[in-house]
Amino acid sequence: MTSRGSTLLSAAFAVGAVVLLSGCGPSTGGEAKPATSTSTRPSLAEGVPRSYNPCNDVPQSVLDSEKLGMKSVAESDAGGGVIWRGCRWVRPNGYAVSIRTTNLTVDLIRSRNFAEATEFTIGGRRAISTRQFDGPFIKEACTVDVEMKGGSLEFNLNNPPSNRDTGSTDSCVLARRLAENVVPSLPATA
Repeated sequence: MTSRGSTLLSAAFAVGAVVLLSGCGPSTGGEAKPATSTSTRPSLAEGVPRSYNPCNDVPQSVLDSEKLGMKSVAESDAGGGVIWRGCRWVRPNGYAVSIRTTNLTVDLIRSRNFAEATEFTIGGRRAISTRQFDGPFIKEACTVDVEMKGGSLEFNLNNPPSNRDTGSTDSCVLARRLAENVVPSLPATA
């Protein structure tokens, strides 16, 4: 039970860190690629994508294969107009993850120069993984944003090394694998 409590507390810390950093300037670490197409800074989408509801649309087969349960609503509105809509799941003795639609675009995430930013594609969609807070526990959390019309589908994963089942696996490896399993359930028009 202590592991679950620690996991939930850590997940709450990671989410809080993302909220705080969304209004701060870019971090100094990382190797994110600069925006290439225009000289203007990317802006927030007007609202979150509505074509996908993570609380209902993440396939049960994916949740079962990852042993994710204890679903709870994980919605928030941050300063500067950042919006997240979705749910959080916890794997007993493993990681916690929030899967949410957001009005943060992949271009905007890239422009923030978060640590260890890595761009890739999933199912033909642009995606980026980042470490969105500094400190001694930076490797415990990873965020993957996958492009959608009007924002992105975000996987915010927290995985402390004390977690018996998943603690020895890098949080970005887990977040990317989960995203690769969920993204095929997105509507083609999303």
